[in-house]
Amino acid sequence: MENILEIVNLNKTYKSAGKTLTVLDDINFAIPASSVNAIVGPSGSGKTTLLGLCAGLDRSTSGSIKLNQIDLNQLSEDKRAQVRNQYVGFIFQNFQLLPTLTALENVMVPLELRGEKNIKARALDLLDKVGLSARSHHYPLQMSGGEQQRVSIARAFSNQPKILFADEPTGNLDAETSDKVVKLLFDLNQDAGTTLILVTHDMDFAAKTQRILRIKGGKLVSDTLTQA
Repeated sequence: MENILEIVNLNKTYKSAGKTLTVLDDINFAIPASSVNAIVGPSGSGKTTLLGLCAGLDRSTSGSIKLNQIDLNQLSEDKRAQVRNQYVGFIFQNFQLLPTLTALENVMVPLELRGEKNIKARALDLLDKVGLSARSHHYPLQMSGGEQQRVSIARAFSNQPKILFADEPTGNLDAETSDKVVKLLFDLNQDAGTTLILVTHDMDFAAKTQRILRIKGGKLVSDTLTQA
């Protein structure tokens, strides 16, 4: 199976108080297209940093990140933004909805950036799939956390991404709402055939994926196939 993401000798360091802080240390793995994967590990282990690098939100210190055969480290910020808009969806723990836009307008943003046509109809269809067609003209502050996360999921799928990254997508939700969001995320992902990589502290959530990558102290310490 073709790999959608290939990580080779990836390192990320920062300078702090004259010292070098290593956040990621020689990470190597490859993600097959259409697979469902979890990244787990304790707080501060580098999970979110790794996810951001893989999505092209930041640049690594050294190593190679190839997304859909494109080496992200060789691109300018503008070119990385183009790659993200064309191939990537991202779901944030704190939703990252634009507060001055309605649910419908938030879902339409990635489509507008791509110059797509008939974007309102597509966005309304996605809101219907996440059960929020009746809330399409409501603003984020008028919605619960679970509803905001469902809007962010619809937005992430709006540009039909080849790969979807989710950073603790249930981290700010109660248990009942989390279960509903997890089911929705997996159902939509299966329908779209998208590659899914999620960061989570919830091992029950991680166990629903096909593969679990465990990060500790900035190192990849295990890479396990599940029975899912």
